[in-house]
Amino acid sequence: MKKVIAAVLILSFTQIIQAQKGFKPLFDGKTTNGWHTYGKDSALAGWNVEDGLLHFNPDAAKDGQGGDLVTNAEFENFHLKLEWKISPNGNSGIIFYVNEDPQKYPNTFSTGLEMQVLDNDGHPDGKITKHRAGNLYDLIQSKSEPVKPVGEWNKAEVISNKGKLTLILNGVTVVETVLWDDNFKKLIDGSKFAGWPDFGTFKKGKIALQDHGNNVWYRNIELKQL
Repeated sequence: MKKVIAAVLILSFTQIIQAQKGFKPLFDGKTTNGWHTYGKDSALAGWNVEDGLLHFNPDAAKDGQGGDLVTNAEFENFHLKLEWKISPNGNSGIIFYVNEDPQKYPNTFSTGLEMQVLDNDGHPDGKITKHRAGNLYDLIQSKSEPVKPVGEWNKAEVISNKGKLTLILNGVTVVETVLWDDNFKKLIDGSKFAGWPDFGTFKKGKIALQDHGNNVWYRNIELKQL
């Protein structure tokens, strides 16, 4: 019997390992290695690591030490997983397909698409239909709102593969769309990004975590290239 139980445990462990195969951490839980502030050579003081968490602290971001944090690497087809926790009345975002050319594009959201991170009840953006947590910001409203109360951890996933985009929040698929086709261009034309040169057009780019002036925490950031 003990051998059978041991065999089952080994099999379960093997299945878990296989399920996670291919995912690599983007955040080591100790440093900001692999990341830098947009347009800078390193991560500025607004972003710090504490107790295994990546924290944006607006108090530490004073005197020009803020800005969105972006990966050093670019990604094309990928499955991103992470967890986020927002402060009361807070706002942030997970931005992807960022083209880092600060002279041409002053912000990460000048080019990148965003999965919204928000205190829906406390932040003014919560009153805007396509600006709530889990939305593809200002483009597509989420199918449902499985977001947890402010201060609790949320699990977010961004899967982009050959033009098919899926956003998952706390295990629930909240957005599905096809990027870069005529319908997607119509979505952009009907949004605040209409007329923005090159917004949402890049098929390879960096991933960013947004400084929106509020405390926000991220952890367990990992990615598998597809």
